[in-house]
Amino acid sequence: MMKTASLPNARVSACFFIVVLGTILMAMEAEAADSAVGLTTREILKAGGPLMYVLGALSVIGLALVIYLAVSLRISTVVPKNLLDDLLSAIESRRLEEARMICRKNPSALAAVADAALACLERAPDTTADTLKEIVESEGSRQASHIQSRIQYLLDVAVIAPMVGLLGTVMGMLQAFNAVALDIAKARPMVLAKGVSQALITTAAGLIVGIPAMVGHAWFRGRSADLISRLEAAAAELVLRLPKRSGYR
Repeated sequence: MMKTASLPNARVSACFFIVVLGTILMAMEAEAADSAVGLTTREILKAGGPLMYVLGALSVIGLALVIYLAVSLRISTVVPKNLLDDLLSAIESRRLEEARMICRKNPSALAAVADAALACLERAPDTTADTLKEIVESEGSRQASHIQSRIQYLLDVAVIAPMVGLLGTVMGMLQAFNAVALDIAKARPMVLAKGVSQALITTAAGLIVGIPAMVGHAWFRGRSADLISRLEAAAAELVLRLPKRSGYR
């Protein structure tokens, strides 16, 4: 019991450590870039062009999503450890209305699945076990899709950020080549360097935002799979108990 109870805390701590470590690494990388090229952060943002503001917004969104997922994807918010015991106790005593009240007081994915089954039994006491199983599986699939859809947003950030950086690369290279194509006499090295600098800065910024987001998505994908498997196990136990213990067929 102690090992099971400490597992969520360990995962939250590990996730928090990843977020902090990623932030520190990004800060160190930015500082190294500043030292290497002799530019301040403000000058780098200016050299990167307007797309740097888009990448900055994506970095804020990605960090907010990591914090949100770390808080929301927990056992206590998906499959509370005491909820199933309380529900089974109420069902064994044939107190379906009390079981539904327990679901309302403990909002979670498991509570939604249980409430769907209890509502069906309340409306139709003669519901068969097969029909009840279909209802639980349907609601369980909907809850699992809801869990997975939260992680999809982090993957979107991981994909969009490098694409925005690539767009900045193309714009920077176009600026450099246009300086040569339009007026060779004015195609000084500084004009060419400005376009190339924008291309490299936006590419690096897109990768700096996209790589941590991709790592976070991989982490939360495994975490959500574990939570969904726990939800399936709890729902299966609920289905086995309802027809036998509640007195409904």
